[in-house]
Amino acid sequence: MSIIPSFFGGRRSSIFDPFSLDIWDPFKDFPISSSSDVSRETSALVNTRVDWKETPEAHVFKADLPGIKKEEVKVEVEDDRILQISGERNVEKEDKNDTWHRVERSSGKFTRRFRLPENAKMDQVKAAMENGVLTVTVPKEEVKKPDVKSIEISG
Repeated sequence: MSIIPSFFGGRRSSIFDPFSLDIWDPFKDFPISSSSDVSRETSALVNTRVDWKETPEAHVFKADLPGIKKEEVKVEVEDDRILQISGERNVEKEDKNDTWHRVERSSGKFTRRFRLPENAKMDQVKAAMENGVLTVTVPKEEVKKPDVKSIEISG
């Protein structure tokens, strides 16, 4: 049982859980999109977690994307040194005979964008997907040490 209600997750409902949030949506049956549709659509965006670390050789991004195939994810690089990771988690098909007790997994489109520093080699970006974790590696240019020339002091 939940002790603290989740205000940021999806809709939760259970007659046995006194802390469940049964939110009434007056626009549920209208043909226009309602606020609950928007929250379901953006929940996948919020739940896409990305770590960004910098090593001496590269910038490494790791995104948790469980249950998503590599064909459903796009990794793009834009001109202004923007790395974009996007995709979509599909909603599970509903059967009219099924009774849902809890829906906590998010679905919908997600997009994450990162501005890369000037030392990123934008033409050598590599991406790999393994066990639901997307790893994007952006190599770094070598920092050239300035040539230091000693000047003799006369006098």
